[in-house]
Amino acid sequence: MDVFDPSLRLTIALCTYNGAPHLAAQLESYLVQTHTAWDLWVSDDGSDDSTRALLEAFGARHGSAHTVRILAGPRAGVAVNFLSLLCHAEFPDAPVALSDQDDVWLPEKLALGLAQIHGTTPCLYGAQSIHTDIMLNHIGRSMGGGAPRFGNALVQNIVSGHSAILNSAALSLVRAAGVPQDVPYHDWWIYQLVTGAGGKVVVRPEAVLLYRQHGRNATGSHQGLGALVARVGQLFGGTYGRWIAANARALSKVAPLLTPQTRATLAMLEKYPRGKGFARARNFAGNRILRQGRVGNVMLYLAILTGRV
Repeated sequence: MDVFDPSLRLTIALCTYNGAPHLAAQLESYLVQTHTAWDLWVSDDGSDDSTRALLEAFGARHGSAHTVRILAGPRAGVAVNFLSLLCHAEFPDAPVALSDQDDVWLPEKLALGLAQIHGTTPCLYGAQSIHTDIMLNHIGRSMGGGAPRFGNALVQNIVSGHSAILNSAALSLVRAAGVPQDVPYHDWWIYQLVTGAGGKVVVRPEAVLLYRQHGRNATGSHQGLGALVARVGQLFGGTYGRWIAANARALSKVAPLLTPQTRATLAMLEKYPRGKGFARARNFAGNRILRQGRVGNVMLYLAILTGRV
């Protein structure tokens, strides 16, 4: 692991919405981080439970050591909430760790991430999670990884938002791109931006948080039969194709931020839209637009050939 300055100040970006049942445990997990130089910015998206009161009480107790700032969110969904927070005019120009409201961070989470994001090139870090039930009993873990690159980012996200840490250059890139209103997921968008701009993405095998599974997760675990059925439905029902199209449109609008190769790949997507079948599949393959894993790629290219993607 690289050595980093333990005094480096980091911002935790937390988005909340009616998160009171589990929020206290997440907030407490910030306090036991081995990297203690952090501040907390929160965008609350219109909670009508005790979320706001919990946040204010946390700020009152710990505001002498950690700046705690609470903003009113835009009420346009999770992705817009996170991206609006990162693009706030007064958001600190410093490394930033994204946080969901219902996880529990392990003590080394921030230190492990900060050790991976040195330099002036945009860098995005992600890691793994231990899956738990609502009472934090362990039921599994994520097994993410693979080779991060733009051709993968177009069709798959391998950087889970709740583990993500961005260096200052990556944050500047996100802010330069602004807040697209129709991208499906903020973490997927950031993965696409960083790879599309020629930045660095690091996905580590270590588990850095407890990922609580419950009925109100914005996005649940990708493991198990139920998750597989849901993904197949999204793939062949057209939802997944609409996500890819929305991301491509948003990326095209920020083309000056991207590399020439990325722009050429996006131009190919426009030239061979959904419904082009074999031509689109051939050009996807030629541009190395691939998911991680053989089964995922077979499903992807079947969906392309049948006009779903």
